[in-house]
Amino acid sequence: MLWYIGRRLLQLIPVFFGATFLIYLMVFALPGDPIAALFGGKTPPPAVIDALRAQYNLDKPFIVQYLIWVGGVFTGDFGIAYNGQAVSEIMARAFPLTAKLAILALVFEAIIGITVGLVAGLRKGGVFDTVSLIVSLLLISVPTFVVGFLIQYIFGVELRLIPTSVSANAGISAYIAPAFVLASVSIANILRLTRSSVAENMGADFVRTASAKGLSRGRVIRVHILRNSLIPVVTYLGIDLGALMVGAIVTEGIFNIPGVGGTVYQAVIRGEGPTVVSFVAVMVIIFMLANLLVDILYAVLDPRIRYGK
Repeated sequence: MLWYIGRRLLQLIPVFFGATFLIYLMVFALPGDPIAALFGGKTPPPAVIDALRAQYNLDKPFIVQYLIWVGGVFTGDFGIAYNGQAVSEIMARAFPLTAKLAILALVFEAIIGITVGLVAGLRKGGVFDTVSLIVSLLLISVPTFVVGFLIQYIFGVELRLIPTSVSANAGISAYIAPAFVLASVSIANILRLTRSSVAENMGADFVRTASAKGLSRGRVIRVHILRNSLIPVVTYLGIDLGALMVGAIVTEGIFNIPGVGGTVYQAVIRGEGPTVVSFVAVMVIIFMLANLLVDILYAVLDPRIRYGK
């Protein structure tokens, strides 16, 4: 297992360079001059523009700019944004907010999706199963921004039970509604995935054997049905953590959360390569570590799974 974890960590290196290089190239290829955009419609003296281009290394070839950024990353320096702020400071403000939102959304989808899916799978064909499938279909069909605006209007504007805008200093309670909106589609997917997995395992030989041995229904469900049914769910949750971090841009926009989504969007508009690539680099690492955690949990949930050389 340790050898496997070490090998997976080493895989971060080529993925890191490949992803950051491609993103840097895409930002570099965007039309327009980011330095000229800083002055809006005004025309600054050419000497000022030349000085700023030299300050941000924009007067150098693309590959040199990328290598300078990589060299800075390995020394803990993510560069300077075009507004004069250190990229590391921008990341330190944005990432905790998005991480708080994504983790809370992950908790919601795990608790609600697995619980409802388990009950629906155990009562396949019943009223609860039918209603849960209809609700999950609605959550999948309705776009996230529509769900967000509905919840914001009904519970925020009309009933005034939730804040319509979430500030950077807001407590965890202010993130409940945005987290549910962000998790809505994933809740439906996990519900359906858990339901189908539970229903399939209900007829498995190991379940019938456990029941024949005289084990209580509760123990059969917890130890045999639920544990084996969670394997595909864990895969989804692990991958979805990174997807929630990236996909939070819509939810952050609805509730005015100054997180990663809005920050990266503004950086792309301004053509700030170092800022965009720095955020992407952290997201790549989060994706890879989440997938590694999923593989480790596989071995915990299913003793038959072993990772060797």
